[in-house]
Amino acid sequence: MIRINLLPQKKTIRRRGEAGDSSPEAGSQAWMAFVLGAVLLEVIVLLFVYKTKQDQLVQVQKHNQELTANIDGIKREIANHADIKAQLKELRDREEAIQKLQSARTGPTATMLELSRIMTTGRGPTIDRDKLEQLKRDNPTAVPNANWDPRRLWLTSYKEQERVVRLGGLARDGEDVSEFLRRLSLSDYFYEVKLLPAQKSVDATSKLELVKFEMSAKVRY
Repeated sequence: MIRINLLPQKKTIRRRGEAGDSSPEAGSQAWMAFVLGAVLLEVIVLLFVYKTKQDQLVQVQKHNQELTANIDGIKREIANHADIKAQLKELRDREEAIQKLQSARTGPTATMLELSRIMTTGRGPTIDRDKLEQLKRDNPTAVPNANWDPRRLWLTSYKEQERVVRLGGLARDGEDVSEFLRRLSLSDYFYEVKLLPAQKSVDATSKLELVKFEMSAKVRY
């Protein structure tokens, strides 16, 4: 009869059982450490995100404050908009008045003054001095006659429309008409001066034979 001792095997089984009993406890501790690490990491991420959003909020608030300051400044500037608008209107009215005065000085009034100079003894048309000297050398007959008596010619009509003038008058003879035409053509205020057909007539009062003439010209001012 064979006898087998089983006691060592029971101890081995018991030790294995003890080892098996300790494995779940170690796994539970590892899982707990993992969960705590994940929670800690999540907290760190949330803190980072919160800090980023907080910085963005500060920047937005700062930008809003700058916009508010700009708006307040604009409101202060336009607070007296009505007064500024009234001042601008007054300045524009003054400018228009000055322009009208200048236009009057350089417009029809200037041409009338030029006619007065042309028909004044000892005076003549407005012309550049160098141009006049050159004309004396090139064509002396085209230069105004300094001895001409303007009282031998007088104007009876003057009409202007769109800077085109038509004037008429009476003269003692054809030479007076030619002298007036010469002076008018040399003036800086008149150009394209044309003599229209003239005719002789007898003045009813003085019984003198006169030349009735008409001229057309363009004016610059």
